[in-house]
Amino acid sequence: TEVWGAGVTYQRSRDARKEESGIPDVYQLVYEADRPELFFKATARRTVGHGAEVGIRADALTSVPEPEVAIVINRFAELIGMSICNDMTSRNIEGENPLYLSQAKIYYGSNSLGPMIRPIWEIFDHDKLDIHAKIERSGSIVWQAETSLKSLNRSFEDLVSYLFRCQHFPVGVLLSTGTGIVPPLDISLVNGDVVTIAVDQIGTLVNKVVTTPLDINDRIK
Repeated sequence: TEVWGAGVTYQRSRDARKEESGIPDVYQLVYEADRPELFFKATARRTVGHGAEVGIRADALTSVPEPEVAIVINRFAELIGMSICNDMTSRNIEGENPLYLSQAKIYYGSNSLGPMIRPIWEIFDHDKLDIHAKIERSGSIVWQAETSLKSLNRSFEDLVSYLFRCQHFPVGVLLSTGTGIVPPLDISLVNGDVVTIAVDQIGTLVNKVVTTPLDINDRIK
């Protein structure tokens, strides 16, 4: 099953991308456009679950977690479940040039999902869930923040509609709906950090951070 991502779906995300980028206008334009930013994020090979290790690129100067709600969609474009996604991002690489987006977001250990998929019919007010995130380092919290799906600038239905245009997902697809929580520019993940993301009615996703080497074969031998 493929994992896709949506970008610049919250005002906070738009503002953060403009701060990070040398080409800020592109983020304002997509935030206001009818067509959302959608991008391929991961397959199972690049995805880890709750309690596993997420990666930061060895050639990135700054890396951040992007706490997001992921929606599970069947082959008929129907929303059937929800989960939590940590869309790991190499911030300085994406900020240098938007065309580097795939390198900033798609690499070994760049995506975490879990701790479960909650059926949509079990979730009350699924478009209003609160999202909490924190980074711990050596037992101390170095950053924490929260947001709510109420601040999402686009509806799930709108995102799904665009995702399924000219696309076929025979076994369904997961779509991470974008982040409304972005660490300030002076925060960057380091080896050994622990990222915790909690979403009401879904659960808590916890991952330790490790450095993904330039030669990934050194890691997966």
